[in-house]
Amino acid sequence: MSDHEAPSVRATVAASPASGAYRAERGRPVAANLGWPARRGRRRRPEVAILVDPRFPGGTAAAVAAEIAALAPHVDLEVHALRGRMLDGREDGPALRAALADAGLALVENARAVRAEAIVLHNPSCLKRDAALDIRLSAARLYVVTHENFLRPGGAEGFDVGHCLGLIDAARACGVPALAPISPANRAGVLAWTAAHGGAWPVAPGDWFNILDLPLAPPNPAPRDRRGRHSRPGFEKFPPLARLARQFPAHAESCAILGADGLMLEGETPPRHWRLYRFNEIEPARFLAGIDFFVYFTNPLWQESFGRVIAEAIAAGKVVITDPATAEVFGDAVIADPEEGRGDNLDRVIAGFVADPARYQRFVRSAQASLARFRPEAFARRFLARLDAESEVADALL
Repeated sequence: MSDHEAPSVRATVAASPASGAYRAERGRPVAANLGWPARRGRRRRPEVAILVDPRFPGGTAAAVAAEIAALAPHVDLEVHALRGRMLDGREDGPALRAALADAGLALVENARAVRAEAIVLHNPSCLKRDAALDIRLSAARLYVVTHENFLRPGGAEGFDVGHCLGLIDAARACGVPALAPISPANRAGVLAWTAAHGGAWPVAPGDWFNILDLPLAPPNPAPRDRRGRHSRPGFEKFPPLARLARQFPAHAESCAILGADGLMLEGETPPRHWRLYRFNEIEPARFLAGIDFFVYFTNPLWQESFGRVIAEAIAAGKVVITDPATAEVFGDAVIADPEEGRGDNLDRVIAGFVADPARYQRFVRSAQASLARFRPEAFARRFLARLDAESEVADALL
């Protein structure tokens, strides 16, 4: 079924009474949990409900799992299974299951209403094949986190955005909705779409960034021209073969690709000097240990909404080279190639770092330090501050 076929089933979601929610450190004010002064006017822990299809792979699954871990100690949290038709036939993701177990939470199924101070619905694209959202969403605030880009490069819709948001809006019993982009590039697409189609949907200020809590490895004191990349094996994650061959040339000391399932299909003719691994064939940490430069470009018709694999490579002690739009998330922590891997600039960048190991090490350490702004405690502070600020505005209107 294409993204624009008529949907035929209802998505289901679940909720449970707030009394069943997780209450870590229940006797302490949330300010104490975060090392803050007492938060003005806040006499109880916020009630927060997360809605997500637990079968999402990749970045969405990792982001939600980290969000559960970050928020569970500070709010009364419920997590609801939003099972859209798009992911039928898939198993629930292990990262989400582990996060729920660690937080002492159960994934709640098949309820008719979700009630909380704030509802956070992750990745509305999961509803693109559904005819209705069979649930009532009742909250003072509803955040819809836009993991999937609304627009592709060139301006085409990434999925039927209006349909998915329409289902959510129809299920909303009350409360103020807001779209929550996760990166600058993701925000640009959301703003462009809302300007053209979605004037009723305000866009939240500040990015709802993916949480990163990654172990840091030291940079190689003697870097070599060892290039690599890893991602899911979807065609959208890879540039055309000729461009990929230029990014991973024969004159490099080594070229390795994890998630190369498509390049290993019968009839494909990848260069013989490439070391190819299927997705999940080896652990990413082991793969990254064998390279010094993470070279990451995607299909011209695809734009990463965040780029978690880039953060993983930085944490593993590698210099990352990517396209300018993806680099914008990480700023000076990565090298933005204006040629997007199509010219000689990539070779010059790598050669410069190989010739100056001290510079390589300084760059990696600085990049790793910059990841602190994505840490769980940073997310929790921003999220709770947002709830407090919006509560004060609401109180002022009463």
